[in-house]
Amino acid sequence: MDPFPKDSESAAGGEPSRGAAPSSGVVVQVREKKGPLRAAIPYMPFPVAVICLFLNTFVPGLGTFVSAFTVLCGARTDLPDRHMCCVFWLNIAAALIQIMTAIVMVGWIMSIFWGMDMVILASKYSSLTHLTSPL
Repeated sequence: MDPFPKDSESAAGGEPSRGAAPSSGVVVQVREKKGPLRAAIPYMPFPVAVICLFLNTFVPGLGTFVSAFTVLCGARTDLPDRHMCCVFWLNIAAALIQIMTAIVMVGWIMSIFWGMDMVILASKYSSLTHLTSPL
């Protein structure tokens, strides 16, 4: 028995070898589908997002509540087709969910992850504004 597979066999189980042919050039694009609450997280300045993360870590829902008011101040969200008052109330609803479920730790964990998402979105937003702003 030959320890090395033949050219027409793979080592796994006798299947024909696919060879070293180059890939077919297919481009795969992945898009994250966000729910309305997740898409309502505003793109804030980085220091404000860090403050909201800090608040969400120690008082669940407080940072999310503060971030709702940044929407009224003109912060952009991933819900461009909705009115700012609707996005404001979605953020208030997320804050209330975090506060009410903090007793069973679910809201506290959700609140921390929400704050981390705020910081991630703020860092993406700040890097995009630095690239597009004229110097």
